[in-house]
Amino acid sequence: MIRDDSPPPARSNAVPRYREIYEALRQKIVSGEWPAGYRLPSEHELARSFGCARMTIGKALGALADQRLVTRRRRAGTTVNMPRPQESVLEIHDIEAELLAAGVSYAYQSLERRVRRASTADANILGVPSGTPVLALTGLHRAGGRPHALEERLINLHAVPEARAERFSGISPGRWLLQRIPWTEAEHQIGALNADAAIARWLAIRRNTACLTIERNTWRDEQRITHVRVIYPCDQHRLVARFRYGPT
Repeated sequence: MIRDDSPPPARSNAVPRYREIYEALRQKIVSGEWPAGYRLPSEHELARSFGCARMTIGKALGALADQRLVTRRRRAGTTVNMPRPQESVLEIHDIEAELLAAGVSYAYQSLERRVRRASTADANILGVPSGTPVLALTGLHRAGGRPHALEERLINLHAVPEARAERFSGISPGRWLLQRIPWTEAEHQIGALNADAAIARWLAIRRNTACLTIERNTWRDEQRITHVRVIYPCDQHRLVARFRYGPT
């Protein structure tokens, strides 16, 4: 087992400007504000809107194109792609952003952090060879000062080596990954469990209380980036899906 208890070098949590713009544009697409076929403003217009260089806009649009959210054509501009019929989109949610949007204060508390060689169980979860360096994290999301969700996460350090030096003291692992690591595929599994003693203690609930679990695997191309399990008390979280009927 590898332990990493030494203080890391000083790091900046600054997010590249193009990633901020990418996320802002991406939200307009996945929310439906910019539907399929919508033509985005020109690079010059976006540069003026965001107060940045055209090159920065180009990088943000390139990242959207890499995710197959838009198509860029010379002279014709950039348009939002039609979702593929065989694909189902389930947004990767930012817990902090959701709570703040609801007017609730947010905090992330790191409970455990260990760098280790992947066990057989870790290897099966991440789809990596046994012995691969991984970062195992346990943390608590707080809403309004109270426990909101317990998070258990594994990060593949071959895929995300920079995570080794990050302590996640001022930012949650999920937000950190969303801001820095582009993903190309995700898989969600929804389940339920009854809280054991440890889960009950951290979530400040009774033992055997029913809890909702959301497990997610995230890939970049063919490489697994992370596996996370988020545990919510059932009375504190709900899943909502909205569908619209239309001609095919």
